[in-house]
Amino acid sequence: MTTYKEINGTNIEAVASDPSNPVEGQVWYNTTTNVVKGFIVSTGSWATGGNLNTGRRVFTGAGTQTAALTFGGGPDVNGVGNVAITEKYNGTAWTEVNDMNTARRYLGGTGTQTAALAAGGLGDSGNVASVELWNGTNWAEVNDLSSVRRGGAMSGTTTAGLNFGSSNPKTGLTELYNGTNWTELNDLNTPRGYLEGCGTSTAALTFGGDDSPRRQTELWNGTNWTTVNSMINEHKTCAGFGTQTAAIVAGGPGSTFGAKTESWNGTNWTEIADIGTSRAYVSGCGTNTSGVIFGGFPVNPPSGVATEEFNAGPATVTFDVS
Repeated sequence: MTTYKEINGTNIEAVASDPSNPVEGQVWYNTTTNVVKGFIVSTGSWATGGNLNTGRRVFTGAGTQTAALTFGGGPDVNGVGNVAITEKYNGTAWTEVNDMNTARRYLGGTGTQTAALAAGGLGDSGNVASVELWNGTNWAEVNDLSSVRRGGAMSGTTTAGLNFGSSNPKTGLTELYNGTNWTELNDLNTPRGYLEGCGTSTAALTFGGDDSPRRQTELWNGTNWTTVNSMINEHKTCAGFGTQTAAIVAGGPGSTFGAKTESWNGTNWTEIADIGTSRAYVSGCGTNTSGVIFGGFPVNPPSGVATEEFNAGPATVTFDVS
């Protein structure tokens, strides 16, 4: 019988605990549990969820697959006008709740279904710096960003939130919200907007955007941004969610509206199962194993209401060595 070493040129690695960021094809022996394990990338699958009540695009979201929140956006396929509409999702259906104070699209958002932040965007009279806080029932205006902008992304919570990037004006500006005030920090390495982000205020990930080739990925450590391995496909006005070491990006145009989905393991991006309907200007939230995307354009039929849920299969397998 051919051994593992004869095939791969090395023995199986012995470790006391499972690696935090294994790579495709990695095999190891856990000396604590006396189990041989291997890592494969699950392509996952997408399933149809409940439609939004109001179709729209260029909006944002927060929360999880079974407790999501979406807010703002444009009301039609041409992006004409703005809405202040807020909807929450229970894993089956969307319910409209109280509106934002300022209608806007191209805004940033972060948080949970019961505690979220909305920042910046394009209002009816131009770009805005206004920020709103959601408490699970109502929106309240809080302190503004340092300057007006649209097309930025966010990560973190309502008491430790990070806002970064802008398309108009194009900038890499990064600001931290502490629950009361905003503080300017070090800029992105590549100024851009219409990007996505996820993670926390001290461990964030951002990817894509409107600066060619729309594949850039950067990591935030609480002080600086570091450029890391790029995505495989172009993504702009896409949906993104997860953490700094385990994220999903879906949809968004390169040269066309996209269905491509990629998974990030902290080091590299891997293509996984496409979304069911190609779209851009889409929003989403969740984790790298359980997420949801909604809205966007083009979606037919009907435009801007479709929801899809992502679920990943097991990525780590245990080998029978008896």
